[in-house]
Amino acid sequence: MTEHASSALLTDRYELTMLQGALRSGAAHRRAVFEMFARRLPESRRYGVVAGTGRLLEALRDFRFGTAELDYLSDAGVVDEPTLDWLADYRFTGDVWGYGEGECYFPGSPILVVEGTFAEAVLLETLALSVYNHDTAIASAASRMAVAAQGRPMIEMGSRRTHEGAATASARAAYIAGFASTSNLEAGRRWGVPTAGTSAHAFTLLHDSERHAFQAQLDALGPGTTLLVDTYDVARAVGTAVELAGTGLGGVRVDSGDLAAEAARVRTQLDGLGASDARIVVTGDLDEYAIQALAIAPVDGYGVGTALVTGSGAPTASLVYKLVARSREAAPDAPLEPVAKRSVGKPSKGGRKWASRTLDEDGTATAELVHTHEPEPRPGLRPLLRRLVEGGEVVGAEPLDAARKRHARSVAELPAAARRMSRGEPALPTEFPGRP
Repeated sequence: MTEHASSALLTDRYELTMLQGALRSGAAHRRAVFEMFARRLPESRRYGVVAGTGRLLEALRDFRFGTAELDYLSDAGVVDEPTLDWLADYRFTGDVWGYGEGECYFPGSPILVVEGTFAEAVLLETLALSVYNHDTAIASAASRMAVAAQGRPMIEMGSRRTHEGAATASARAAYIAGFASTSNLEAGRRWGVPTAGTSAHAFTLLHDSERHAFQAQLDALGPGTTLLVDTYDVARAVGTAVELAGTGLGGVRVDSGDLAAEAARVRTQLDGLGASDARIVVTGDLDEYAIQALAIAPVDGYGVGTALVTGSGAPTASLVYKLVARSREAAPDAPLEPVAKRSVGKPSKGGRKWASRTLDEDGTATAELVHTHEPEPRPGLRPLLRRLVEGGEVVGAEPLDAARKRHARSVAELPAAARRMSRGEPALPTEFPGRP
């Protein structure tokens, strides 16, 4: 069996000091419900995209306090001996529900619901937030880029612009939200994300001439490869590319200059040389606005790096993980009571919640409903929460392509306003039926 590194210390110290205090007060074993949600969307965003579910379920499997973790906590004096003894036997035995990965969400959407004892559930706060805040921010940016691309394929290529762990997670999130492939090989190995890539300017500069570089790449990868044509002179490089590869040249990549104008000139030149099927891929500091501006240009694909892996201006989804209900006793059947913050600017709504999306006769989403009870099924009401963990056992794991398909369906059912790049309110209102 493969050994997995523990994820238990991917957390904040106060999770463990709260645990120690709750164990001493006797409240640690009270039933508790935590919910993850966003109070608002980043400025200019009309919707968000849930991502990170699969990664959290993987991390939950490895959330164990082994000898190394316990020795560190003891040596550093983080918690006392009774707490260390409790942590040694830690296993999450509760239940988790969540929006399906790839689903769109809106302010107030309870995208993750964790129910268990306070002690078990509070320890997952930082881990859940770190995974979801990153992946959701990347997926939300990627989805806007996919909308702007209007069906043209995009490759994620931001690995050199972020932390190595964030790079693989970004590639995964981008694929869920509509990117066709990634340059990151670890994302391909770990999650099966399709990979792509050919050469950089260094390859051209290595050789004695551009002609020699192109011939070497064609010899290695075949005429269907994509040649980088802007190292020196674009028009001359395109002519050389077709001369060497023939009219069956796979494509060319342009990485600099006025991309729209350059793409138009290259398209005219390729067509004139008989390489009308050769693709034009553009790269170079693209974001959703630049991609939208290229909508009428003869571009066949995009490579996106920095803007994607930094969330295109919103590097976090600003999700929070809040206690919304708890019991007064430790008994498993003790009734839950709503609890809520009243902090200025940071209020929460108490009580365990269920979420649904209303749809009109045409199947277009009209509102996000957040109920304090599980609603009765009815036409035009689509439940959003699915069981992810039951009694501590992961039951909601799914292939990555399932999340990708869910995202495509979720975006398709949103009103047209959701796909605008301009500033505006969330595409759907979040309503709390029965609340004042």
